[in-house]
Amino acid sequence: MPVAITNDIRITVETAYQNNAQNSFDGQHLFAYRIRIENHSGSPVRLLRRHWFISDIQYGNYEVEGEGVVGLQPLIEPGHEHVYVSACSLKSEFGLMHGIYVMERKPDGLLFEVIIPEFRMIVPYRLN
Repeated sequence: MPVAITNDIRITVETAYQNNAQNSFDGQHLFAYRIRIENHSGSPVRLLRRHWFISDIQYGNYEVEGEGVVGLQPLIEPGHEHVYVSACSLKSEFGLMHGIYVMERKPDGLLFEVIIPEFRMIVPYRLN
């Protein structure tokens, strides 16, 4: 399970292949990922933005940027965590993702980046 700690913010990622008839029919491979963001600092932090770097091994690289995560800009108090689930669709059977969160420390408003560790998305039958 990939883990990264930046400025006392711990990011943990778990992935799961979402195999269903619709995904197989359109030639896409859907991977869900669950991210746990733990605040081990002494201040509340708000997640403002995300920036993803995605490699679809046979079809190239692309980036995704935007506000918050899954429609939220969560405020995470010291000693607490925020967990969310999202997904990525790939054309090939193997891919990689990593990224950066932009966070704001409260109450002073300091902006800082937190590393999202690289994680693999592999269709299960390719693991054998």
